[in-house]
Amino acid sequence: MCPMRITNSQAIIVVLSVLILGGVFYFFSANRSYIDKPRGGSAIIAFGDSLIEGVGASSGNDFVSLLARELQMPIINAGISGDTTFSALARIGRDVLSRDPKIVILLVGGNDAIRRYKPADTFRNLEEIITRIHAQRSAVLLLGVRGGLFSDAYKKEFKSLAQKTNVSYVSDILSGVFGRHQYMYDTIHPNDEGYRVIADRIKPILTEMINH
Repeated sequence: MCPMRITNSQAIIVVLSVLILGGVFYFFSANRSYIDKPRGGSAIIAFGDSLIEGVGASSGNDFVSLLARELQMPIINAGISGDTTFSALARIGRDVLSRDPKIVILLVGGNDAIRRYKPADTFRNLEEIITRIHAQRSAVLLLGVRGGLFSDAYKKEFKSLAQKTNVSYVSDILSGVFGRHQYMYDTIHPNDEGYRVIADRIKPILTEMINH
């Protein structure tokens, strides 16, 4: 029996196929969001600042209301305009933990950047908020925000925090919205169309958390 010979072109094709398949596997494994699954609780709570509260949206068109309607389940809106990670940490017991949370949508930190708080303090507060939520066997969906108007000083920190604490995560929730007049109510807050983009971005991950 004659040994099978592989030509140079065939060898190149094999090598390229391995590299491509390996690259595809790496891409999906590296970009697959971790899904934080609740182990207790009953309520879905959106907790954070004016983006949670829905400043800039007409009645019923903030992203929390949009998600509640589309998922056909109540979502408690615990957003307060101007909230920082410091004030959020101070009120988490009253506004989140006392309400038997199952899933907490967490969006806060933008006001820290506006007030030029030290990023180390901001992310230490966020980690403490997540730790306290997890202590109640509740799951967290962390929404990233920009750390500056012209550059995102928070991007690496949010990703690192999400990986460290094993939470579901959506990076830079205003990506593709911020700075585009068709999506913005003012220089900081989205309009109805902008909140629709945000809701569509969150919905698949939140749905998976609910249907774990």
